[in-house]
Amino acid sequence: MVQTLALNETLKNRSVVSLMEWSPAEIQRVLYTARVMKQEPHSPSFRHALEGQHIALIFELPSTRTRVSFQVAIESLGAKAVIFEWDQSQLGRGEPIKDSARVMSRYVSGVVARVKDHDTLQEWRKWASCPVFNALTNRMHPFQALADVMTVWEHFGFMNGLKLSYCGDGNNMANSLMVLGAKLGLDVWIASPPGYQPDASLVSWAKGEAELTGAQIHVTDDVHAAAADAHVLVTDVFLSMADDLESGALKKAAMLPYQVNQTLLGLARPNAVFLHCLPAHRGEEVTDEVLDGPQSVVFEEAENRLWVQKSVLYHVLADSSAVLGG
Repeated sequence: MVQTLALNETLKNRSVVSLMEWSPAEIQRVLYTARVMKQEPHSPSFRHALEGQHIALIFELPSTRTRVSFQVAIESLGAKAVIFEWDQSQLGRGEPIKDSARVMSRYVSGVVARVKDHDTLQEWRKWASCPVFNALTNRMHPFQALADVMTVWEHFGFMNGLKLSYCGDGNNMANSLMVLGAKLGLDVWIASPPGYQPDASLVSWAKGEAELTGAQIHVTDDVHAAAADAHVLVTDVFLSMADDLESGALKKAAMLPYQVNQTLLGLARPNAVFLHCLPAHRGEEVTDEVLDGPQSVVFEEAENRLWVQKSVLYHVLADSSAVLGG
């Protein structure tokens, strides 16, 4: 078991901002460890891996699954979570991030942050001397994408060559799925209406990365082409937390043809699965029939957030001598 649980030393003290800088092998290692952790949730090999450490959880935006799953992951590894809201700290009163990050790094082993703007997280990473973990920004949602591909791997037994189709807003989930698809050999289709498609520079990067792994990246406004013969259908809310509510009605109207309903799911493969990061706005981006149907694996997907987060924390923050001696 010690060999199975051995740490990947290249991940030591690495931040998770987008996973664009992580290698396919590093991502695969994290996913493998997550599955081992899930299969042996009470293994003593993990129980004290981060003992004596403290990890900060900072929330500028609301959270349910991320807050609970990260706190459980942290404490099940033997560390303690220090949780605070952005607007209840000096950050909310305008303290510069470069000051907060340098101070916080002297108190904790890592910082998990959910923030509105991706540049805010980049600023944390620039000034913090400890690893910074992206718990969601307007550009990326890496831990959710890790949970998604773990769920796909569990269901199909492999990932390479599968067609994963995301239907809806070209948001942080679309971006993160392109990153991981390109890294892991998935064929990722993003179907979004004109004006709401992913950033062109990120699409270009993903296509370049995909050439190294045999993946394919497609961005289209044709939702039916995206869904056709898909192994996996994914969606997210039409309006993200950082969206301007004044333009919300216009955006929703553009998104309605991209709803995942039984008709769209019927275009996918008979054994296709449905993913959603939750919370879902039932009747908007997805119907009850699909979300509660037999092809939905959204609750397995939600559980897997715990395991991928626990795995990343383990690889990034655990001391190899302590693990091997445990």
